[in-house]
Amino acid sequence: MSLLPEQIKAMEYLEQQGSRRSAAQIAERVAASFRAIEEFLEEVSETEARAHGLPGEWSIQEVVDHLVVTHEPSIVELRELLADESPAGGPIPAALQSPDPLAQRWPDLRAALKRVQGEAARVLRAAPDCPTEARAEVVMVINVTREDGSVEPVHWIEKLDWKAYGIVFRLHVLDHLNQAKKVLRAVRGA
Repeated sequence: MSLLPEQIKAMEYLEQQGSRRSAAQIAERVAASFRAIEEFLEEVSETEARAHGLPGEWSIQEVVDHLVVTHEPSIVELRELLADESPAGGPIPAALQSPDPLAQRWPDLRAALKRVQGEAARVLRAAPDCPTEARAEVVMVINVTREDGSVEPVHWIEKLDWKAYGIVFRLHVLDHLNQAKKVLRAVRGA
């Protein structure tokens, strides 16, 4: 199966910005993305967080729930990769959410995100700057613009080393930060 140009570009990015970067560079870039989403969320009210501003899009609360429930197992997998062990459970589902994403109070969910992102940042800051042989399967998701102008998500599974896996935290957070900003603009009628 041949890869789409967007898939090739994504894999080149993971190689250049993940696998070939120092552990310190990865840790700082991931931490910066964590700070960016946490700062953005400080300005979002509970009412805004729960509102479905765009058809077919998650609410901001659902986005944050997704980040919490995907980061938690991702930290476990990152630790396994750093111990040179390939995670055995298969990839974390791309659209993973808790059973009821709107059940938690907004301040509690924001605190959970801050806690789990803090843990991921600590693991990355403590990571040794050396490669390992272990790889983790990751469901890659990119948006591809079709000839008719429509956007379609493309999914595939890729095996990543710990550095590429680490930089995926950044990509994942920034993608969902952009999604949350778009939803908030719609909720606020801007």
